[in-house]
Amino acid sequence: MPSRGFAVCRVRARRLLSSALVAWVLTGCTIAPPPPRTPVSDDARRAIDLLVGHWHALSDLRALADVTLKKGSEEQRFTGVLLSKTPASLRFEAISPFGQPVLLVTVKDGQLVAYNAATNEVTTGPATVETAASMLSLPFEPDDLVAVLSGRVVPPKDLRIAEIFAPDADGPSINMIGKYHEQRVWMDFSSGVVNRVNIVGGRTEAEIRFLRAEDGALTGLDVSAGQGYVTAKIRYRSLALNGGVDPERFVLTPPKDAKTHSIR
Repeated sequence: MPSRGFAVCRVRARRLLSSALVAWVLTGCTIAPPPPRTPVSDDARRAIDLLVGHWHALSDLRALADVTLKKGSEEQRFTGVLLSKTPASLRFEAISPFGQPVLLVTVKDGQLVAYNAATNEVTTGPATVETAASMLSLPFEPDDLVAVLSGRVVPPKDLRIAEIFAPDADGPSINMIGKYHEQRVWMDFSSGVVNRVNIVGGRTEAEIRFLRAEDGALTGLDVSAGQGYVTAKIRYRSLALNGGVDPERFVLTPPKDAKTHSIR
């Protein structure tokens, strides 16, 4: 998919936090200036309103997730507990085969905290689109990540361009360009249910495909980034939406003797 002027950058990868998490550090690139605003058609506006309506209908998510991460020929599998609360709170615990958390990651009030129990190390920093791009190869703000994990899409806040594309093998789609990234969203234009989203930003590009049951319920998602070099398969068990999650669950207090690393 064309990037419409977004920069194409080289990627340098290294491992962060623990062997349970494949992360990327992306260097040597900048985010191009956003394009000028253009008028949005009535059809595109209706599609955007559907996406916004589905996002506003979400309060929280709770699930047990089976995760497979692959970087090149290296593959890692683990199970974790995922919690999220709109608009931008997230907690993930990777669990050892003995049931003990080995990696905990939280996002709350714009701050990221990650604790690696195996090495007793903490990583902290701002939860911004730049942090997500550098650690996850995804140009996401926290609410983008919360939305995607629940099978939803948050339209760009600073929307510049929105246009509907003709159907292809995955059906009809809407392309939206904002301040940080370009999103092409394949969706049902009558219900607003999203099946796939492609994201192109100044630092990376990614494809997310949502897996759904016959009734449309989300069962998982497949993510591909770095032109397929990094992939993630997430399969949900016991997924519950809008069941209520205590906000305190997103507060992570690591041990006092943990070694701390800061994300700049």
